[in-house]
Parts: sequence; C-alpha cells; structure tokens
Amino acid sequence: YTRGGMAVWDLSVSVEELGAEAPPLKISVTSDLHIGGVILKVVEKTQISKDWSDHALWWEQKQQWLLKPAWTLDKCGIHADARLCLTPQHKPLQLIMPNGVTLRLRACFSSPVFRTVMGICKLLNMRHPEELSLLRPAEEKKKKKQKDEEEVFDITSAPLPTGSIVKLANGMPAFFTESPQMENVYKMLSVSQPALPPETIAKMYRPTSKVDKAQVNSRWLDSSRSLLQQGLKENDKLFLRFKYYSFHDLTPQFDAVRLTQLYEQAKWAILLEEIECTEEEMMLFAALQYHIGKVSTTEQLVASCPAMDDLDSALQCLEVKMEAETSADDMLVCMNIHTVCFLINLPKKQTLKKYKQFWFTFKDTSISYYKSKEESCKEPIQQMNLKGCEVAPDVSVAGQKFCIRLLIPEPEGMNEVYLRCDNEQQYSKWMAACRLASKGKTLADASFSSEVQSIQSFLAMQRTTPGSKAVQSDDSINTHSLVSPRYQKKYKPKQLTPRILEAYQNVAQLSLTDALLKFLQIWQALPDFGISYFVVSRFKGCRKDEVMGIANNRLIRIDMNVEEVVKTWRYNTMRQWNVNWDIKQVAIEFNGNVNIAFSCVTADCKIVHEYIGGYIFMSTRNREQNDTLNEELFHKLTGGHDAI
Repeated sequence: YTRGGMAVWDLSVSVEELGAEAPPLKISVTSDLHIGGVILKVVEKTQISKDWSDHALWWEQKQQWLLKPAWTLDKCGIHADARLCLTPQHKPLQLIMPNGVTLRLRACFSSPVFRTVMGICKLLNMRHPEELSLLRPAEEKKKKKQKDEEEVFDITSAPLPTGSIVKLANGMPAFFTESPQMENVYKMLSVSQPALPPETIAKMYRPTSKVDKAQVNSRWLDSSRSLLQQGLKENDKLFLRFKYYSFHDLTPQFDAVRLTQLYEQAKWAILLEEIECTEEEMMLFAALQYHIGKVSTTEQLVASCPAMDDLDSALQCLEVKMEAETSADDMLVCMNIHTVCFLINLPKKQTLKKYKQFWFTFKDTSISYYKSKEESCKEPIQQMNLKGCEVAPDVSVAGQKFCIRLLIPEPEGMNEVYLRCDNEQQYSKWMAACRLASKGKTLADASFSSEVQSIQSFLAMQRTTPGSKAVQSDDSINTHSLVSPRYQKKYKPKQLTPRILEAYQNVAQLSLTDALLKFLQIWQALPDFGISYFVVSRFKGCRKDEVMGIANNRLIRIDMNVEEVVKTWRYNTMRQWNVNWDIKQVAIEFNGNVNIAFSCVTADCKIVHEYIGGYIFMSTRNREQNDTLNEELFHKLTGGHDAI
C-alpha cells in the first residue's frame, strides 16, 4: 500500500538483544525514511527499555555500517531484500598486550581501526596511538589437548573511550582506582612483569629467517576499515603492538604504560630472536632485564629530564657542549673494500683478514682516504659519500675488535666497506660520524658529541673486569629466562649467571627509568632494528621472490637466499608512489629518474602501502602540535585506491 503517495514496504531488521535465535523484526517503511527513524521504529518494536545510544545498523550483504542517521533508505540504496542488524558499535574484544597480559575491553567495531586504536590507547593511558596497531593472531593448529586458558582481565566496565576519561595526577585513569582488582590491572600494564620460566620461552614460536618474519606482517589489520568489516567478532583475540618504530615525545612521567609496553615488546623481540644481537649485547640485555626486574618492585617511573622530542633526545638529554677539537679530527684507521658480490662468495672468516692501512679524513658527509698523511693534500685514492648508507657495528669489546661495516649506495647496488679502528675512542668518533653522515648530518651537528658519548657509554657497559668482586648470586632469578633459547642451549645456568652478574655491575646504579631507556637505546642501535619484512616479487628484471624491508626512513631490498642487502632507497629522495590495486603492484619513483615496482607475495599490498605512508606521516609530527593528531592526513597517506 502507499502512504502519502509513497510505496510502503517491509524491512527486516534483526536485533542482537533479542538473541541469535529470534526472527528478524519486520517494520513498515517508505524509501524517504531516514536511518535514525528506522532505528527508532525498531527500538519501539523491541519493547526493551535501555540506553540504545551506542547502537547502529549494520548492512549484512554490503558489509557496511549505516552511520549517517539523516540519510534516507533511498539515498543508502536500501530495498526490501536488505538484511540489517541493530547492534552495539562498541563490543568486547580480547586484547593481548606486548607484555602478554590479556585484557577484555570494549572497543569500537564501527570506526576505522585507526580510530579504534586511538580509543583503546585513551582507555589505557597510552599517548601517540598512531604508533600502534592491531595484529591478528597466527592461525592455531588444532591442539591435541586443550591447554589451560590464560587469565583474562576484564575492564569492560570502564567508560567508553569516546567520552572524556578522568585522569588522576599521576596520569592513571580514575576508573582504575575503583577497586583493588582494577588497580592491579593498571599496575600489570605499567610495571614490568616477572620473567617466564625458560621452558615456556623455549616452546614459543621463533622466526628463523626474514621470510618467517615477513609472515607476521601479513596479519596487520587495515587501518582504514572497521573491525566488523574485517570479519572480527565479539570477544575475538587481537594483539596490540607498536607497528611503526618511530617513537615520538617519550616522557616517562606521562608514559608509564607506553614505556613499559615498549620495553616489553623490545624484550620479547630479543628473547624470541626476532632481532639479531651479539653475545656481549645479549649479556647486557640480560643484565638490564635483571636490574629492571629488581627495581620495578620498589621504584616508579619518573621524569628523567624535561619533555623530550623523541627517544633519541630522551637518551641524550644530558646535552654535552660541542668540543671544537673533536669537530673534525683526522684519524688513522685501517680498512678494506669489497664489492657486495665478492663478499657474498667469500667465506665469512676471510672477510676481515686483509686490512690495509690508509690515512683517512672525514669531511661533511664523505670519507676520503690516502696512502699516507703526507699524501692527504693530493687527490684521494677514493672519496665515498655516506649519505643514505647503512651503518652497522662489528664489535667485540672483550676481543678488542672495533670495526664498522658500511653499505654505501651506488647506482647498481651497494658497495660494502669495512673500517677497522685501533681503539674505543677512535671507534666512537668514527661510528658517530658515520651514523650522522648516513642521515645527511655533518660533524658540525650539535648531536655529534652526545652520539660519541652514547657509543662510549654503551661500550663501557660491555666491559667486564674479571677478578673484581662479583655481585652476590641471586638464586631467586633464573638466568636462563633472561637470554634467548640459543644461549639457553649454549650455556648452563652456572656459566651464564656470573657473566650476567658481571655485566650487571655496569648497570646496577641506574634508576628504573634510565634502565628502561638504556635498554631501548641499545635495542635501537642494533643493525636490524625497526625493519618490517615482506616477501615481494617481480622486481624489474628479476623473476625470483625477494625480501623488502621497510624502516622508518628507507626501503631495503634483500636477497632472500643469502639475506644480504642488495639496495636501499631513502624516503627523502622519493617523489611519489602509487598502488595498482588490480594487479596488486606498488610503484615508486625516486629522484634521478629511479623507478621501482614490485608485487606483494606474503601480505596484501594495502599493508605495504600503509607502512610507507604511515612512516611518512610519522615524520610530519612535531612538538608544537603534540596532542592533536592529524587523522585526515594519516588516511590521505595510507588510505586505499587513491594515488598519492
């Protein structure tokens, strides 16, 4: 029949509150009825008296939310065959934090995931939610025996993160103080947790290659679409993880949860061998974990210094005045040059044998070398610009080996260069100079002195003094829990304990805040830090699959078989990038008419596109607009189907 000249028809709407078995409600509508009116009619028909303000309509067939209450059914394109569901926008979700604690909380299933993460972080008092995202768990193989489920801490009673969350003076959201149980949950998030038994760590999944590591990155959720659109259901499990390794304005007194969870993510990356480190570094990481475990019971996180722009400045906030005499020291070092191909075919043991002595100078961002000091007024044998190069330490403090490995970009690939320094002091200055030069900074940069200091303090921590009075062994700590399974197998506890306690002497005086920051600083200095891997194919002129590493400032092409860097490209030389969504190909143009294109094998190309756009977004943040997040710019840089 018609009403006011318009056809009246029945619309089926199922209502979650009536139960899964209940038949859909039928309501009489006309095409000019708006979405808000539909909800009103459905609510009246249920005869349930409750707060429906969080409910919205979900269109089953189209897999989309109808969130514009003023739009008419006609404008939405809804006809009598549509299956709609009235459902809450916020639903319980099981969230596994970086420290392994599982929370049950209400998250928004209707907004893009980017905004959902903002809500979760607001609830948990974590600033800079743009650095985190949600990761699906790996598909579990059918278990023979059902294991005991891990404990889930329910905080669904917390206010919805859409409103304003009242915070106490220490930054703790007020609702966490409502009961001892809730206060305990907050403590679990903001204080480092005791180590797990080594047997438990040994059973956990560990990637053995970059291809394994690439599998993880295929599980990131799409930031532009909602949880429900991505097939997530109420009470599903997701991991909350730091996705972008670009940590902005880390301020310990405001960031107790953020700093603790970042430390936990770094700690597990090292324990599960997701990132490579040397044996000396592992002992230092173990000593810091041991120390953090001890002081966490008595100390709270406090300000280490005034507000800081990023983690680097947090760690270098004791700014050292630039010393004129160190600005351009000419230093004598020994070195050896190989092309990448030659190195790959050479047994690893031989690569560092044939060092030749040269006179070196470092000017601006370039290294020049000569046969001798006297020859340095003439043309150099070779000059190498380090801008955009990869810098990695090759150091053993105990063995007095201080080498720097450089991968310098060339038109056809990367030139591999080793510099060998005579001692710690020389190494610290050269390493600092190389790191700055790789970022396009010169020795005159104000951060040179603090970079040198930071390297020297790191080397000092690895120095052990055999024969000095060892720290009393603590039987309550299982040293095997502080190192990765590789070292659990290599050493017995009675061999490990003295080594860890020896390293502990160098960090025992640190406050909790400084120990956490030091751990993160050493993690950030590891050569493979902050690289997310993907398997890609069809690189121009190459048929085989390769690995693409995405970091906060560059893309890295890696040969899958030997896991060696083939080429790097810096974002600051990028002109534009596009995605061909039909053939799932990413195409990038760099300065100097350099074009690359590749297809994504292990992950959807939207994930790769989002990583590149996300890192470019991270670089636009500054101190002034600290608390305002430019959500629109993030979606512009990372959203789908629009060429940037």
